[in-house]
This record gives sequence, C-alpha cells and structure tokens, in this order.
Amino acid sequence: MSTFRARAVISTEAIRRNFDAVRSVAGVEAMAVVKADAYGHGVEHIAPVLREHGVKWLGVALPSEAIALRSAGDAGNVLAWLSTPGDPHIAECVALGVDLSVSSIREFTDIVTAVQAQNVAANIHIKIDTGLSRNGIGIGDLESLIPLVQKARNVHVRGVWSHLASADHEDLAYSQSSVAQQVGVFEAALELLAANGINPDIRHVANTAGALWHPSTHYDLVRVGIGTYGLSPNTVRATAAELGLVPAMHLQARLSNTKTIPAGAGVSYSHTWIAETATRIGLVPIGYADGIPRNLGNTIEFAIGGKRVKQIGTIAMDQCVVDLSGVPDTEPGAVVDLFGSGASGELTADEWAQRMETVGYEIVTRIGTRVPKEYT
Repeated sequence: MSTFRARAVISTEAIRRNFDAVRSVAGVEAMAVVKADAYGHGVEHIAPVLREHGVKWLGVALPSEAIALRSAGDAGNVLAWLSTPGDPHIAECVALGVDLSVSSIREFTDIVTAVQAQNVAANIHIKIDTGLSRNGIGIGDLESLIPLVQKARNVHVRGVWSHLASADHEDLAYSQSSVAQQVGVFEAALELLAANGINPDIRHVANTAGALWHPSTHYDLVRVGIGTYGLSPNTVRATAAELGLVPAMHLQARLSNTKTIPAGAGVSYSHTWIAETATRIGLVPIGYADGIPRNLGNTIEFAIGGKRVKQIGTIAMDQCVVDLSGVPDTEPGAVVDLFGSGASGELTADEWAQRMETVGYEIVTRIGTRVPKEYT
C-alpha cells in the first residue's frame, strides 16, 4: 500500500513533448526556462532531462540559480538575467562561463569588473526595454552603454533580447498591436547597435506566447517557459489541451481520516461551510503550507477514484476537507488527485488558477518543499 502523505508526480515525458511542441511551432532554436526550481518541478531533475533531450540553452532568473546548475554538473549554455548591485554570484557566473544579461550600465560595469579581476572572457546578452517597463535598457541609455561595450576587453555580446508584455493577451488585436510596437523598438535597437559595430550572435524576444502566436518575434531563438510544463500562457485564448500541451505535474495526497458529521455541523475555521444534512467527509493532509492557496477554499474540486469531490471549508496550514457524499465508501488511505492533466478526473492547475483569478504559473511554483517529487 502507498504510504505517502502528499506528492507531486512529474512526467518527464510530458516535459520533453511539451518543449518539442512549442519549439516545432517556432521553427527555431529554443531555450528551456528553468527558473524558480523549474517552475516548481524540481530543477535538479528537470535540467538533466532537458539536456539529455538535446536542449542547448537553459534560462534562469538569478545568478545563484545558474551557479546551482553549474554545481550540479551542468556545463551547457546558461543565461541568467536578474541581478542586484553587489551580487557576489556575478563574478562566480563569469568564472563558470554563465552568460549574463545586461539591463543597465551598472550590470555591465559589474561584469567588466569580474572579467578584469579574473582575466577571463564573458558573454553578455543586452536586454532592451521595448515597452514592458520592467528590466532592460532603453534606447537613450543604450547610446551611453555602446561606447563602454566597444572599449571593453574580453566581453562578447552574444545576444540582444527583450521580453513581451502582452503576447498572451486574450484580445487578439491588442496583443498583435502591443507585440508589433515592441518589435519595432527592438529593431531600432538592433540597428543602433549594428551602426556601432555590435552584431549579436543571437536575437531573442519570444516567450511561450510569442513562440506560439507571434511569428515576428521568433528571430534566432525562443524562450519556452510555462509551455514546457504543459500549461497555457492564457487559458482564455487557448487551453493547454487546445495547444497540444500536457500538464507535467500531478499533485496527490492520501486521506488521513473519514467520518460522518451531523446536519448543522460547521467545517474548518470560521465554519465557512455548514452541512445541510448528515455528511460523510474526508481529511486531506495538505494545506497552504504546502502551496494550496487558502483563498480557494469552497471553490475547487479534487478527484477520488475518478470522481469529483468538493473541497469544503477553509483550507488550513496543513490540511483541508472534502465532501465524500459522492464516494461514500471511501476510506482513509484513498488517493486524492488534487490537480494534474485531468486524466484521473481532477482539475488542472490552469483550472485552479481560473477559480483564483490568477495564472497557472502561480499554482505550480507555489507547491512547497514538504511535498516530495517523484518522476516518471
């Protein structure tokens, strides 16, 4: 008999197929984004799977994430793109051959300092702020950066890139207009760089949504993040199933207790659910400390034996409750399917996100360390 309390079962086959599906649409090289612990799927396992599958580029946000990849033995192309002033991992990334993004003169200066101190070469990707107004360097500041790049020794501009603001927007006309405006700014930046003798090896703009829906953003490489893990960039525009993607994470738990409560009995904190009749309930030993959003209480269903069961009452730190009326013979130890591909009757992470008015990214990345991962 299975003895787990809770677990996240990750399909590596789904991850490989999802990555290939998005890459085939784009028709160019693709980077697998493995930041945030591979979107909650376990980077220490997923990164090697992707490398064995022939993925040439991995992308992370933090320099420390890149260092962790190198420490685990990854020797391939890695790009890290979000640093803070004085980050000691910048110098370590330079020493270990990690490509670093440059969104400001400060970042460029930090990289040059590390190059000079270690007498090594570094590859950089200049990030252009094309309209997201987040990280990235604007055209005006780019003019100030160019002379510094021209005179820097042992610093190679491997890439020029940007990130899209509304490639996934459900309003198709708005999405297309936004992307076109950003591409226009990106092209202007490329022209300015070329006029000053700076011609990158790689140009990349597209995320999963750009790869799937905006051919003008494909350039030399696309970055496949959420699509790799089988979720849609925007379920209103297209579901994962409609995109040919399969959710890779299947979250499960096992009932720890069952009992029948009388009519009028309240369930969990503040009695947000009250039994109208005598009701058989089950205790699921997983809660918001494990990443189950508390504000999903009374709004979602799990599955037991292929049948949907309603989650009832406030979701607590370590546990939540389900109504077993539809599966009255269920006993402690029964497997509860919380979210996954839907193959066992459960909702998907995207469907949880719809109930929560958020995105599937948030659902999978918040699953906590108390939930062990198993791989198939």
